[in-house]
Amino acid sequence: MSHQPRPTHPSPPTYAEITSGPSRATAPLRTRLLTTSAALLTVSALSFTAALPASAAGNPDGKPTKNAADQAGPPADMSTIGGAQLGKPGTQVNLGPGAPVLPKDLTARSWIVTDAESGEVLASHNAHWKLPPASTLKMLFADTLLPKFPKTTTHKVIPTDLDGVGAGSSLVGIKENFTYTVHDLWLGVFLRSGNDAVHVLSAMNGGVPQTVEDMQAHAEELQANDTHVVSPDGYDAPRQYSSAYDLTLFARSGLQKADFREYAATATAKFPESQKKGKTTSRFEIQNTNRLLTGDIGLDAYKGIAGVKNGNTTNAGATFTGVAERNNKVLLVTVMHPDTKESHAVYKETARLLDWGFQADGKVTPVGTLVPPKSAASPSPSTSQGDAGPAKPAARAAVSTSHSSGIGIALAITAGALALLAAAAFTVRKKWPTRTNTPKP
Repeated sequence: MSHQPRPTHPSPPTYAEITSGPSRATAPLRTRLLTTSAALLTVSALSFTAALPASAAGNPDGKPTKNAADQAGPPADMSTIGGAQLGKPGTQVNLGPGAPVLPKDLTARSWIVTDAESGEVLASHNAHWKLPPASTLKMLFADTLLPKFPKTTTHKVIPTDLDGVGAGSSLVGIKENFTYTVHDLWLGVFLRSGNDAVHVLSAMNGGVPQTVEDMQAHAEELQANDTHVVSPDGYDAPRQYSSAYDLTLFARSGLQKADFREYAATATAKFPESQKKGKTTSRFEIQNTNRLLTGDIGLDAYKGIAGVKNGNTTNAGATFTGVAERNNKVLLVTVMHPDTKESHAVYKETARLLDWGFQADGKVTPVGTLVPPKSAASPSPSTSQGDAGPAKPAARAAVSTSHSSGIGIALAITAGALALLAAAAFTVRKKWPTRTNTPKP
């Protein structure tokens, strides 16, 4: 199986310059991207190791460090946040009349299928099992830091910015003494899962320890209590863990940010390759390592996929959180550590669960729910929706699809913003205008 070469520090790989900017969608498709109650809007107001397939040569996140959370089976007692059934080991599903049975070929240690709009958990398997997250932890990193720096901000990389990048890390090819925009750095994080880009952004945020502290605080605000952050890039580290439930919370929160959605849905982009006097003179192409977004040999891009993030380390195995839309239904699926030699297993198991979730819509009783952040406002009488009841927490986004220069279907969510209803207890359902233009950096 062939893959595009990973860049090695400090020099980037050489790619043909195919496009003049990020590859995005062109054919219209509507989706309700995502989601929660006013609580998540409040979070927005406050302001992920390249998961190459398990069959790829090398280890995108680097060498493993033994982690106590990586054990043979789930603990008997797990968190019950989101519902008592979610704390039970094994598969949890409440099938109703006409509901399809779950796929039989699932080997992941942990997985969860959720309605991204309502937050209902349709089915799960060891949802609160604390496991190494690999680069899916970058979703929390992005959700924490994205609001802090305008994308046009520039930063000149100094040697200490790259201190602590783990051996064997996946890299986008950051060079010392190069000047990058924040937009460039986020493309490196989302598309190539570049640990070097993560460390530069962390340096801009006051350093890795400060960034870890900020991420942990944000995880606690989101009630992601299964998560303990040690390294902002998801590189294997002792006592670093998360859960399928928590990773889904991070994705759901992040997807409410327009920049997060845009980066997660970008299939290809150009990254600085050479500079003169701080100005970029040439760029090389980078491709998103999310294989459900781009496709790969033996794997088709998933219809309706819109991100989110993949990861792979020897200790964590393959991990992935994906969001997809069909027939006005938006689902989030997280899969952690499939135990099979099947190529692209994490993506195939995610696709099977997405297929099941779309077929099971309205035919299952939820086994739990995604909780809102701690800062969720109490319902206010002034926001009552009358006899019809409150609107489902939701927002609609304009999206489009393309074949991304032949590398597969990429669902790109175009520009637009959620209205932040400061005093509202519920998010009012809104439609974003359909736009066919490509957002500018």
